Amino acid sequence: MKKNLFDVRENYAHGELIENQLPDHPVKLFDLWFNEFQKFNAYDFNAMTLSTLGLDGYPKSRQVLLKEYSADGFVFFTNYNSDKGKEIAANPRVSLLFYWAQTERQVRVLGEAVKISREESETYFRTRPKESRIGAHVSPQSSVIESRDFLMERFKKLSEMYAQNDDIPCPESWGGYRVVPMRFEFWQGRPSRLHDRIVYEKVQTDHWKIYRLAP
Repeated sequence: MKKNLFDVRENYAHGELIENQLPDHPVKLFDLWFNEFQKFNAYDFNAMTLSTLGLDGYPKSRQVLLKEYSADGFVFFTNYNSDKGKEIAANPRVSLLFYWAQTERQVRVLGEAVKISREESETYFRTRPKESRIGAHVSPQSSVIESRDFLMERFKKLSEMYAQNDDIPCPESWGGYRVVPMRFEFWQGRPSRLHDRIVYEKVQTDHWKIYRLAP
């Protein structure tokens, strides 16, 4: 039976955000929330929504996988010639969104995306499954292709080429970005839609201004 979306309701009551209990650095709170969410064994628990400004002026969003995070930023990998790569080259200001339904939380991060070192990208590339490393060479990401057969034929040829060789080089067009954060917003669902929204805004290196927003 089709649901009337007007009638869909959730009563958020999992947790709270209290100012005098907050850590001084936003990544400490992110780490606490992220580790708690992992306990639910959710599918693709490290997925995050990356939003960029498209070359046509429209914002563009897509899911990518978080592969590393620290006080320095949040790392993901992609093809530099993809749409998102071109958009980041034109305007490195991006946003990340983490939505964790099981804990009734979301985290928004604003920052600038910068390429990580070639050495870091190659080191991670070597840890990927062989099929994924071949796939990075096969797909001209975001380009128009005539059919799926085009991809599968290229994959077959490269798989045969590397059948006896696991040393598949990292493509020059493939690598990582680190989103260096300037602003975090932590959202905790609360009853009566009076949600907690706490912002950490960078005012200087390793110093963050903390304040609350109305829900």
